[in-house]
Amino acid sequence: MEKPRTLGELKRDPYWRQRVRPDRSVKDEMRENVIRKIRQGDRLFPGIIGYEETVIPHIVNAILSKHDMVFLGLRGQAKSRLLRQLVQFLDEEIPAIEGCEINDNPLAPICRSCRLRLEQMGDDIPIAYLRREHRYVEKLATPDVTIADLIGDIDPIKAAKGGHLLSDELTIHYGLLPRANRGIFAINELPDLAAKIQVGLFNILQEGDIQIKGYPIRLPLDVVIVFTANPEDYTARGKIITPLKDRIGSEIRTHYPLSLELGVAITEQEAWLDRDPALPLNIPSFIKQVIEQIAFQARQDQRIDKLSGVSQRLPITCLENTVSNAERRALLAGENQVIPRISDIYAALPAITGKIELEYEGEQRGAENVARDLIRQSVGEIFDRYFDHVDFQSIIQWFDGGGTLKLSDTLAGPASVKELGKIPGLLNHLPALGIEPTADPGLVAAAGEFILEGLYARRKISRSEERGYEKMERPAWRDEDLEDWPGRRRRLN
Repeated sequence: MEKPRTLGELKRDPYWRQRVRPDRSVKDEMRENVIRKIRQGDRLFPGIIGYEETVIPHIVNAILSKHDMVFLGLRGQAKSRLLRQLVQFLDEEIPAIEGCEINDNPLAPICRSCRLRLEQMGDDIPIAYLRREHRYVEKLATPDVTIADLIGDIDPIKAAKGGHLLSDELTIHYGLLPRANRGIFAINELPDLAAKIQVGLFNILQEGDIQIKGYPIRLPLDVVIVFTANPEDYTARGKIITPLKDRIGSEIRTHYPLSLELGVAITEQEAWLDRDPALPLNIPSFIKQVIEQIAFQARQDQRIDKLSGVSQRLPITCLENTVSNAERRALLAGENQVIPRISDIYAALPAITGKIELEYEGEQRGAENVARDLIRQSVGEIFDRYFDHVDFQSIIQWFDGGGTLKLSDTLAGPASVKELGKIPGLLNHLPALGIEPTADPGLVAAAGEFILEGLYARRKISRSEERGYEKMERPAWRDEDLEDWPGRRRRLN
């Protein structure tokens, strides 16, 4: 069906006239589309994992209530992605007066320029169509943002070219907010916006209009306003002023993945793993779990600033770096598969150290040492999942008897398996990881190294940069040591 191209044609078309009727606001439009999607059983936020029972219902409630929103949460919790996905709840396209800077409704224009054109051209005024993606305007809040950037200001060039007085409404240069008319306006990191600029948003949130400096006019904009904020910012760089918070309809709290399995799914979805098709990628499940556990471990580590948070980008970039190190090994050794190991995770330290904010104790220890501790602790946690109450005495005795084993992150799979085969009973434990001793040497090497690292994490064996895995030195107890642990002394006696 051909779309109307003039105002007269639009008025005679019942379908399009219904889409632009003056009493149908953007919030009404979003509400109608959410209801339609729910009835059809559509997935409301594709690509968002872990928020199905928590965050998404709150967003839907806010849209059904026709509220403006603020997404409040720590870094790396998909706040910006949620913002940008709100566009899907707009109509696929809507009519607007062609050439209008603020996307005026053809049936109810609000800007002076469009009203003048309407008087001159009547039903012959041309109509353009706005696609939903062009109805989303986003601004990153920075301390240098001005009211003119957001709302608008006098434009002397317009006045000079058109021969208008500076007091004429036609000399207005519209800011980002008016240009988002009939759409969604998003401000990222709201607390970074200066308090006096936040005050400028009061009218649009409460009365639905804006006042532009120097003009005795009020523009009744039709816009949905959405913000993001990090709770850390309330004390670090700025805060959301209380009257503005009071005017925001709904505060949506985001969160990190609630389970390791959800975290693994998010990381797998977001990480760049589609590498060289000639070199297939095979990531063992325990490697994925260890990488995800690093983020969980960091979020509860006392040496890391909890107010800052540990972004979900940490496991994503760590997995990418881990795969890259395994890819480098495969290329050097001429292997036909890329299979990451624990040593590849240690090689991914640069993807971890830059994503954790350290407290004083952590600063004293150093970011790299803290990151190594996190990897070791994470290996220990995942190791216990697979090998709780498993007897590794034969392996421990081999190391206690003077055995040592050094594995390089560049050592090819077959060579690594040959080294691991020296340890009695080690390969017998591989089936617990879903890997048989006869499997691909790369998988066997990854599993064997995971077991050794797990024993090291649980302090059953030791490891050094020079000698690799070796005997765990257990200090002899002295009488003065035992005085602090009477129960232990009784057991030893």
